[in-house]
Amino acid sequence: MINPIDKDKVAENPGLIAYPHTIGSAVIKPEDVGKIKSRALSAMHQQTDMHLLQIKKQVELLVSQANEINQRIEISEKIYTAGISFEPLIGHVYHLYLKADTYRLMMVSPDEFGIERAEELGYVNSVRLLSDHTWEIILNNKTFFI
Repeated sequence: MINPIDKDKVAENPGLIAYPHTIGSAVIKPEDVGKIKSRALSAMHQQTDMHLLQIKKQVELLVSQANEINQRIEISEKIYTAGISFEPLIGHVYHLYLKADTYRLMMVSPDEFGIERAEELGYVNSVRLLSDHTWEIILNNKTFFI
């Protein structure tokens, strides 16, 4: 019996060629490797930029929190070296004055003294005693005298 297929039209290893070898074969398109790499690189940059932005925001938050703690330390040191003639209670608001290089913590607010008297006494801040015995600035001189 004679083989009806012409040997010049048949591949020796049809599974290894980069194109379909019969009419009913699935379409095989060569991939553009450059496009694939470009898309992957673009997606990688997008994802890493997003993660870096999240980390940057977290770092900014941590720096902000550290600055707030440093501010509480500074004001607490001023208050604990100030003259205090009463026992401050946690959660209560008090007022810090500076006259002749001496800090004084008082219960009387600048509003109760009046602006002129508060300026004369050297109003610095209104502060609240926190449970860790640091002080939080509630209102400062710049805010009060504007």
